[in-house]
Amino acid sequence: MAEDLKITAVSKEEKYKQLIPQLAELLRGENDLIANMANVCAALKFTMNFFWVGFYVVKGEQLVLAPFQGTVACTRINKGKGVCGTAWQKKETIIVPDVDLFEGHIACSSLSKSEIVIPMFDKNKNVIAVLDVDSDELNAFDKIDEMYLKEITNLIKF
Repeated sequence: MAEDLKITAVSKEEKYKQLIPQLAELLRGENDLIANMANVCAALKFTMNFFWVGFYVVKGEQLVLAPFQGTVACTRINKGKGVCGTAWQKKETIIVPDVDLFEGHIACSSLSKSEIVIPMFDKNKNVIAVLDVDSDELNAFDKIDEMYLKEITNLIKF
């Protein structure tokens, strides 16, 4: 369980480096997508103290809310809309230092100030889900987050 994670690091990068092998062990042998997404959300929220962390899965032409930790969230996001829909459309990670400056940002919570969205791909390079992480602080995310969050999403098997 997330509360059983042993994270003693101080820096963000050290936290990720300690978290990833523990998540790999937690997810090993479990094939249920929802269970694995739920545990990843809980571990990230608990370890990194993110404001909001969750997944959206591609269903037709929309992203649909999947497991998350945090305040209530938007249930459906159209392709190309908001940060999540844009990351899906562009097939690339998007880091937003200030969500108020992102044209078309969908404000599920007015407390969210910055955001990172990591698209997840199937073997044919189609986006099948996104990991969405919000902070209640400006400029909370950088290339360190991008690198390690991509590594974490790769632990989840579809």
